[in-house]
Amino acid sequence: MKKKILFASLLLAGLLSAIELKIGASPVPHAQILEIVKEDLKKDGVELVIVPFTDYVTPNLALNDGAIDANYFQHRPYLEKMVKDRGLKIQEIAKIHIEPLGIYSKRFKTLENLKDNARVAIPNDPTNASRALILLHNEGVIKLKDPSNLACTTLDIVENPKRVKIIQMEAPLLPRMLGDVDIAVINGNYALQAGLSHKEVLALEDKRSAYANIIAIQEQIPLQKAEAIEKLIKALQTQKVANFINKKYQGEVIPVFEITEGK
Repeated sequence: MKKKILFASLLLAGLLSAIELKIGASPVPHAQILEIVKEDLKKDGVELVIVPFTDYVTPNLALNDGAIDANYFQHRPYLEKMVKDRGLKIQEIAKIHIEPLGIYSKRFKTLENLKDNARVAIPNDPTNASRALILLHNEGVIKLKDPSNLACTTLDIVENPKRVKIIQMEAPLLPRMLGDVDIAVINGNYALQAGLSHKEVLALEDKRSAYANIIAIQEQIPLQKAEAIEKLIKALQTQKVANFINKKYQGEVIPVFEITEGK
């Protein structure tokens, strides 16, 4: 305790400089969650700089190139796919939350009312497309050959009783296209940004999903940065952050970490 007080006093006096930690994040909810721990980290000698990204590709490229020290926007299947496809030297360090993928519609109140030849929009990146197809399978819209296959594609659809037409598009565009299709499978962060509520969703993933959002880092990092990242994870995996997520997002974002401290 004395060491912490002395360290904090030295920081305030300007005798020690905080370690800057740049983390790329989607604006909602990732950056919002990170904002909750900024002051806690500052007291612990870490100056957290949140770098916003609005796409799913640039944050990993920036991390691999060293432009940022970590990122927080994606789930493990997406990370693993991008690492394999692009030869990136980055890895998962911690799970934080899940943003349940949801099926939304402006035309139908339930999936039972879905008409034949309905237009169904899903994300076009491979991992989220597979995730969307699995959700559609679980809800009886289609039937997949193997719904446990996290790399499934439309070619794995073995039954399509309503002959729905699957349309793949950029994930950020899905909320804006909702009025032009019959249903859309939308990522949680983009649904939040568009003001869509899980209270009006037709179907939703639950916390058993394999798609928890993670903190990713480079495979090789300097010791000081490693210590700063360790402090970041410790600050995030607290009761304080879990309470914020539960209160702020009301089930639209669900914490999945084991609480390490009761802050």
